[in-house]
Amino acid sequence: MDFGLNLPSYGPGASPETVVRVAEGAERIGLGAVWTFERLLRPLEPVAYGGFAPPAPLPAAYAVVYDPLETLSFLAARTSRIRLGTSVLAAPLHPPVVLARRLATLDVLSGGRVVAGLGQGWMAHEFAVAGVPRERRGARFAEHVAAMRAVWGPDPVRFDGEFYTIPESQIGPKPVRPGGPPLLAGVVAPAAVERAARLGLGLNPVVMTWEQLEDTVSTFRRAAEKAGHDPASLPLVVRVNGSLTAKPRERRTPLTGSVDQVLEDLGRVRALGAAHVLWAMRTQPDEQLAVLEDLLDRAPS
Repeated sequence: MDFGLNLPSYGPGASPETVVRVAEGAERIGLGAVWTFERLLRPLEPVAYGGFAPPAPLPAAYAVVYDPLETLSFLAARTSRIRLGTSVLAAPLHPPVVLARRLATLDVLSGGRVVAGLGQGWMAHEFAVAGVPRERRGARFAEHVAAMRAVWGPDPVRFDGEFYTIPESQIGPKPVRPGGPPLLAGVVAPAAVERAARLGLGLNPVVMTWEQLEDTVSTFRRAAEKAGHDPASLPLVVRVNGSLTAKPRERRTPLTGSVDQVLEDLGRVRALGAAHVLWAMRTQPDEQLAVLEDLLDRAPS
């Protein structure tokens, strides 16, 4: 198991200099990956966050969000070893040929360092501006993954589906690894978790409580095995929307708080079979690198 960090590629502090400093620092201290995410716009009206919470204003930081793949392409030229991940891209907002080619190009330019976290999308405003129906987005997501895998396969490529059609074509570049980069599903609802397992994707859940995380992983692995996949072969990448801090916290969610507190939590997430833990922190970038370096120095190998 290794660790990663969400890049400061959004909000008022986002800048080319900042994302480069954090990515280079993350590679220097030995993190496994840096991560970006996608947000097309910040509606000014209240939004049902995640598609299920009561309507509320979205975070002000979402007014400026750098495009995730352009950001990672920029960083591919400034780093050499660290993996470059998305957590997550809303796949149905993009034509599968376009997204598959962009991911493959980044993979080639970075020497095979891409990890593609994908979601099915939730915000009605983003579907509207992308010109994509929001209905049946789960089925659309499943077919989108199949179409991208076809693009990454041998030429000639052909795909005939309900939502997407690709005429017999040559489409390149191909990703570094046969079949494409590792794919993770950033999903929450049990039906979406089961769908990801049937598709043979890895899992990228946000941890809110231990019980929620353990139930999600259990649901995923049962569905994967039922679909004929080896659950142990599908990566589990746990996302933490919270910070490591210099001082302990009396009230905290899993994998947040001081380094000592997080060290106590690591055994539990390791027992779930997590391949990677990434933090999306709310503290200053230099503080994030400092606490993660401390965690790396003290975490069992």
